[in-house]
Amino acid sequence: MDYRQITPFGADRPAADDAPTLAQLDRDLDDMWTAYQAASFGYVTARLPSLLAHAQAAAEYYNGDDLMHARRVLGLAYQLAATQLTKLGEAELAWIAADRGLNAARTTGDPVVTGSLYRSVTHALLSAGRYSEAVRLTERAAGYLEANLSQPTPELLSIHGTLFLASSMAASRNNDRTATRAFLDAADESAKRLGHDANHVWTAFGPTNVAIHRVATAAELGDVQVAIDLGPRIDTAPLPMERRVRHALEVARTYSRRNRVDDAQATLLDAEQLAPEQVRYHFLSRELVLGWIRQQPGKPSTVLVGLARRLNVLS
Repeated sequence: MDYRQITPFGADRPAADDAPTLAQLDRDLDDMWTAYQAASFGYVTARLPSLLAHAQAAAEYYNGDDLMHARRVLGLAYQLAATQLTKLGEAELAWIAADRGLNAARTTGDPVVTGSLYRSVTHALLSAGRYSEAVRLTERAAGYLEANLSQPTPELLSIHGTLFLASSMAASRNNDRTATRAFLDAADESAKRLGHDANHVWTAFGPTNVAIHRVATAAELGDVQVAIDLGPRIDTAPLPMERRVRHALEVARTYSRRNRVDDAQATLLDAEQLAPEQVRYHFLSRELVLGWIRQQPGKPSTVLVGLARRLNVLS
């Protein structure tokens, strides 16, 4: 929310000694994304403001190709901020971060970075409940990338595929089964072309992530039994921890919708063992636990009370 980013009274151009090197920026960006995918949410949140400030300083200092490099880093740093804020349930701040990241990315002319930021804006729209807009945006973004797909790099294939995964979630929340199926099939085609699970541009994209989204979209469309049948059978071991635990939260929510609360709580407790920070701070786990507490006909179990206290939803 630094006012210097949105007024004409920006800070003075950084001196050479104050501008970070591009190599250091690259290392810091990779460190932050790696920590996010390892579900170290506290680490990421504490250090993101510094990364954004350094990337902005670099974008103000450098020229030519170095300026484009700095803007790519700035765009991806804002994407990480938007992604993290979405997980924490901060939809409005996520939208601001995604919008600023896209503005930085578009100036680079880099389809991979720009496509990645389009995905970030889509997720921000999703978190704000603007599902039709999210679908339209991802369709336009996919069209923007289409010209580069005759001989795509693995990075571009991954970005292209994750755009369709995002749009499948938007379509399912909009109760559009036909569009959901079409988007999942398009993502599956990109995953087949890629050939394996990978993590290009921190997408965690591949066949397993497509399978995870088939479960999530089934749950959104009300096909809860389909989600229960498929979800627990997916081997998420090839994916980063954040993706693995996010899928576990979806499985827990699906169990809860079928009133299989014991299975849901067991799944959430297992996820907490893998990534305690992600479970503690993710809005979905907090909503689940708070709902279980409120729905208890009698006194909640000691295990549930302990979980609720660790998630700060019960004093």
